[in-house]
Amino acid sequence: MVVLRLVDPDVKPVMGFIYEEMDCEKEKIRSNFNNIKKSYEEVWRIIDARWDNQLHRPLHAAAYFLNPHFHYEPNFRSDDGGEVKEGLHFCMRRLIPDMAERRKINLQIVEFHNAKGFFGMEDAKECRKELNPGEWWDMFGDGTPELKRFVIRILSLTCSSSGCERNWSSFEMII
Repeated sequence: MVVLRLVDPDVKPVMGFIYEEMDCEKEKIRSNFNNIKKSYEEVWRIIDARWDNQLHRPLHAAAYFLNPHFHYEPNFRSDDGGEVKEGLHFCMRRLIPDMAERRKINLQIVEFHNAKGFFGMEDAKECRKELNPGEWWDMFGDGTPELKRFVIRILSLTCSSSGCERNWSSFEMII
């Protein structure tokens, strides 16, 4: 329910948060079931089925990778079997047909990943969690213009949970 409420376009662009939030919610469920796999396994199966069928898209993985809020954290998962980077490169191929521009972006991703240039400035570090990701990139992405354009395009996308509104209304009537 928390992830669905997160996907409210009236609050903020959330594309860069969905991937991580889904994992966090699953971990909370595991914890609530005292880490007993037999207890939480069925709930996870239901969540995974919905996630895999409707929400789990390369766009969410790319947005997670490019979100400074998570990217520089010690628990950032960019090498989780390649899923995150695969999503990033899938989106690049879809949104940027020009190979020369993709090559520039790949080089600029290294600069972002290693916090070089503007990304390593004290202000950029301080604002990683303060600004929404699109604003952060607008403020600190000038040294990597091609990457900045691509990232803002992805992170500024809104999501909608409006398809769930009817279900929420019904659920609230029961409670």
